[in-house]
Amino acid sequence: MIDALLLPAQRRATEPLARAALRLGLHPDQVTIGGFLLGLCALPALALHLWPLALALIALNRLADGIDGAMARLSRPTDRGAFLDIALDFLFYALVPLGFALADPARNALPAAALIAAFVGTGSSFLAFAAIAARRGMRAEAFPAKGLYYLGGLTEGAETIAVFAAMCLFPAAFPALAWLFAAACAITTLTRWHWGWRRFSEE
Repeated sequence: MIDALLLPAQRRATEPLARAALRLGLHPDQVTIGGFLLGLCALPALALHLWPLALALIALNRLADGIDGAMARLSRPTDRGAFLDIALDFLFYALVPLGFALADPARNALPAAALIAAFVGTGSSFLAFAAIAARRGMRAEAFPAKGLYYLGGLTEGAETIAVFAAMCLFPAAFPALAWLFAAACAITTLTRWHWGWRRFSEE
């Protein structure tokens, strides 16, 4: 919901780091994959109740996600980079609730499953809209530099990371936070279905 508002500040913060990474000879795809591996390490950290470490790894994953995009804009964006970015991001988002489920299956498994199912809804509606939009040559005015049509909603990247941070800071509250965010994601999915139905209706 607020990603477009945060985008200018994010770019100002990540561009110096992106320039430094390019000077070191790094490729944006390397940063994308490295960031995903850091996020992947959050899974065992969560399972082992290492909440501060998990939060740090989640934050580093998101930082890398900002840096690789800035690197691409400063050099040459590629379709492969856009593909890697979105594919690895969606998997990372599902790994966090899975980590909480592993940490306490009795309390967390059901709300984690509900949240992952909700992520399937938001992710599939996002990608389905982007695929049709690309075929029609549509661009998202609020996100002109994105490699594919970026469709917003009630729950976007910023809200997701804020909830993940709250879960790490207050792990006992995971079930309540997961159910609440799953409901918010369901609203996002329904909204995107509505937008797609109206935007892609045949004349």
